[in-house]
Amino acid sequence: NYTSLQLKPDHRSRPLWVCDDGRIILEAFSPIAEQAQDFLVAISEPVTRPAHIHEYKLTPYSLYAAVSVGLETEDIIDVLNRLSKIPVSDAIKNFIRDCTLSYGKVKLVLKHNRYFVESTHPDILQKLLKDPVILNAKVSSLTDKSELMIEKAPNPKDIQIAGLDKKPENKPEQEQEKNEEKKKDDDDQFGAVISLEKDEELIRDEVVHTFEIDPSCVEEVKKRCCEIDYPMLEEYDFKNDTLNTNLEIDLKPTTMIRPYQEKCLSKMFGNGRARSGIIVLPCGAGKTLVGITAACTIKKSTLVLCTSAVSVEQWAREFKQWSNIKDGQIAKFTSETKEKFMGDAGIVISTYTMVTHTGKRAYDTNKMMEFLQSKEWGFLLLDEVHVVPANVFRKVLTTVAAHTKMGLTATLVREDDKIDDLNFLIGPKLYEANWMDLAQKGHIANVQVSILMLKCKIQYAIKLKKPYIYGPTSQTERLRILQQFQNNPDVNTLFLSKVGDTSLDLPEATCLIQISSHYGSRRQEAQRLGRILRAKRRNDEGFNAFFYSLVSRDTEEMLYSTKRQQFLIDQGYSFKVITHLEGIEKMKDLVFNTHEEQIELLNSTLNATKEDEEEEGLAQSDDVAVNNRGRGISRYGFATRKETTLKSHSGGDDMAYIEYNRAAAAAALQKKRNPLFKRYRK
Repeated sequence: NYTSLQLKPDHRSRPLWVCDDGRIILEAFSPIAEQAQDFLVAISEPVTRPAHIHEYKLTPYSLYAAVSVGLETEDIIDVLNRLSKIPVSDAIKNFIRDCTLSYGKVKLVLKHNRYFVESTHPDILQKLLKDPVILNAKVSSLTDKSELMIEKAPNPKDIQIAGLDKKPENKPEQEQEKNEEKKKDDDDQFGAVISLEKDEELIRDEVVHTFEIDPSCVEEVKKRCCEIDYPMLEEYDFKNDTLNTNLEIDLKPTTMIRPYQEKCLSKMFGNGRARSGIIVLPCGAGKTLVGITAACTIKKSTLVLCTSAVSVEQWAREFKQWSNIKDGQIAKFTSETKEKFMGDAGIVISTYTMVTHTGKRAYDTNKMMEFLQSKEWGFLLLDEVHVVPANVFRKVLTTVAAHTKMGLTATLVREDDKIDDLNFLIGPKLYEANWMDLAQKGHIANVQVSILMLKCKIQYAIKLKKPYIYGPTSQTERLRILQQFQNNPDVNTLFLSKVGDTSLDLPEATCLIQISSHYGSRRQEAQRLGRILRAKRRNDEGFNAFFYSLVSRDTEEMLYSTKRQQFLIDQGYSFKVITHLEGIEKMKDLVFNTHEEQIELLNSTLNATKEDEEEEGLAQSDDVAVNNRGRGISRYGFATRKETTLKSHSGGDDMAYIEYNRAAAAAALQKKRNPLFKRYRK
């Protein structure tokens, strides 16, 4: 009941409602909505962002991420109070203080190949040194073992992010004056506190207190700090790392990064060091370029992990396209290619499966794994990071040692509630972009999303005689098909199985038809939409890409379809429902247009077995189906009909029955031979 809320006198000019339960409502039509949105993304989790009203949620993890990028507790409360139409309640203030009291106050910094515990609060470090475990781990170079060293705080202006030293093109003077006036008005109304950037003098004069710890005790100290509620933030002082060889890499002069990509990188390198974390950008918005720019900024050996061999080839191609990396300094590690880079520093691109495999390996694969495990990596880049919480893939973080970890994804959702594990496996979420804003600015395609309610599904790659990529398709054939699709005007249709959900670059695709799906997976729906999200060459007004999902009417599939849509609806997309395609009955050359063909297709679908899906070579999914009672059910929990031989039921598909007749075999050996060989037989 919010009837007793007291509105501020100037509430009309303020864009936020801050509720007692942690929800924040933003008026997206406010003149300062863009600045407020940047602030809210830093301190809260986006829940839903349609056209006019956005909803966010304050959570402990989101506030932890806010502190990790340098926001102070009282600054967060102050800005919320300035932007809110109503006074921020004491409950919200206490919640923010409780969540940010100890987070981010202590940092573990690697510089000059030595580990230091660092903080701007000397009283907290003194409290830590009272703990016997931490005190014993301290390297005592001073007379008093509890004494601290004082150093100058790192200046964010000392670091130059690759690609940001290029000056933008000169805008017309009138437009520039207009933008300056608008910015001045906004600053006069709410002050520069929205950006939360400190003055240069404060940065220049700030100092940090620090003490060194023994490298062999790092894990023990990190564990102990968590136990006493002072979790450490890990930062990498890569500019002062003299042990690891620098990698000669930089962006090409023609490479320009976009404003939202610059925001991502500023969150990662905001304090002059590299911090680990996750960046969420829509498919086609340039996540790859963000990762490449980060690698060009750190300039240390880099390990890139992808979900498939196709994406390994794409990452290698993108590195060569956007940076000046030499061919000998970039290597690929897949089932077909096992390369090492030349020199002491370089880039290796591989897959999660290759690195986390626990079975027997070939000799050259073992040698490559020994190389990966023996090297100290400056930068670990995790593509499609939402797969990392899976029990198998999370082993990668213990297999290789890296100073900085960056996770890239478009869909930070999983159906098994393991997505929160990324906060301690990788780091906090550093930035999440708004899909609708990027579409309006032309950075990604403006997509019309539609649902076709049909009585049955009537498409098939074999029947239409179109190219098809699925599990058993070889790596060479996949690349050939993709190249033909992008460059050959005669190949304008491509069928994909579930293996095409992620890490597949199809910039020329403008229309996607989803025939079948994996129950209620929100992530899969968004990833498939991402195949056509890359900005198109033509600048037609309205929609320039189209996504159709075929749903069987009056079936359980409608329930799953509703659940799948939720993530895209939260991003601001609206679904158009089509119940009838006018004139489709009169079209010629339709496949499965007779009742008999449709029944045959339905029977083949019902008779599909678990082995048929395993033939696709699909990784274990994180998605869980939901029955009509709201309970999770197994992927293979349905009763299926299977018509096959008795041999198949007993597991004898790969066996054959053979009879041996010893007498007949002996008689065959007694055939007539030349007398010359009798002597040798004796």
